[in-house]
Amino acid sequence: MNQSISPERPAARIASVARRTKETRIDVSLNLDGTGDYTVDTGIGFLDHMMEQLSRHSLIDLELKAVGDLHIDFHHTTEDTGIAIGEAVSRALGDRKGICRYGDALIPMDETLTRVALDCSNRPYLIWKVGFSRPKLGEMDTELFKEWFQAFAQAAGVTLHVENLYGENNHHIVESCFKGLARALRAAIAPDPRKADAVPSTKGVLGGSL
Repeated sequence: MNQSISPERPAARIASVARRTKETRIDVSLNLDGTGDYTVDTGIGFLDHMMEQLSRHSLIDLELKAVGDLHIDFHHTTEDTGIAIGEAVSRALGDRKGICRYGDALIPMDETLTRVALDCSNRPYLIWKVGFSRPKLGEMDTELFKEWFQAFAQAAGVTLHVENLYGENNHHIVESCFKGLARALRAAIAPDPRKADAVPSTKGVLGGSL
């Protein structure tokens, strides 16, 4: 009697990070192969909203708890949240074998259009071509969004290009950036069914020089 052989199940791509400094305490757990479930609490309402968008549109399950020195300002909490999530993504990716590696997204949001391109290269780099006409969204300084993306790109080991092509509403502009990151990341970390056993590089390893 013929017996079918069950394919080997891929290793779970999950990771947890606990970041402790004199300024913040960040706990992150994520599953790259989730369904976009999230539990988020940073103490910053607008940042919570963006982290929820990141999880839902990337399909990465995310648990995030951040306690920071918000009595000073939102800078440390915003930046350290980006670092912790980026580090967790990098850990979950491991040697990055079998991923598609590249992803991009063109995100419309009413009058706004934003383009995001991403390479899980293990060579961190950020190009940020996004401007705002207001200094704050709610209580959050708009200049802090670049800080979050910079921290995430550095810790995750991704080359990340974010460009707002046009838009007027500042809320729409920043939300389209996070949704663009989510969709580009979703494509880049997806398993490549044609090369599941190989690192997507002619070097055989990601990182370092081209």
